[in-house]
Amino acid sequence: MAAPLTLPVSIDEAKSTARKAAVARRTGQDPGLGIRLIGHLLEGGILPRGAVVAGFWPIQHEIDIRPLLAALHERGHPLGLPVTGRRGEALVFRAWKPGEPLLPGRFGTSHPAGEELTPDVLLIPLLAFDGQGHRLGYGGGFYDRTLAALPDAIRVGCAFADQELDSVPVGSYDQRLHAVVTEAGLRHFP
Repeated sequence: MAAPLTLPVSIDEAKSTARKAAVARRTGQDPGLGIRLIGHLLEGGILPRGAVVAGFWPIQHEIDIRPLLAALHERGHPLGLPVTGRRGEALVFRAWKPGEPLLPGRFGTSHPAGEELTPDVLLIPLLAFDGQGHRLGYGGGFYDRTLAALPDAIRVGCAFADQELDSVPVGSYDQRLHAVVTEAGLRHFP
């Protein structure tokens, strides 16, 4: 009997399948666990003193990093939030302080109207990550373009521990993380 025919799967198909599984894993998680990120990140030795930190406003069941952003602000870190532009463009970051109003953005995001800034550290949302520092995003490529444009910035994924997969499908343009912070701790990647 002949071996079954196996058709190659494109990276796009593999990512689409992984995204569906990752969304299912994240749904039902408690966004309030984001408060645990504060101690892990602030005590993890990854943040340079006074570094400009770009965060994100959580959407779609993402871990809530707003308490972390408030703690970073209290420690004197200038903060920024991303503005999502047109497809094919990198993100732009605008200055923000806790309590300042936000404007509605694309894809259900919110962003400030502050001046543009360049982050030293990026706190990055994701659907999944693996033990090699690869991340699976939503598929627009905004963060990959942004990370390519900011090669010296420290890249920290923010997620629930259950969002870790054995392996994330990776394309040639995908950018790796330096670390991931979850409610369980901070993990550095080589």
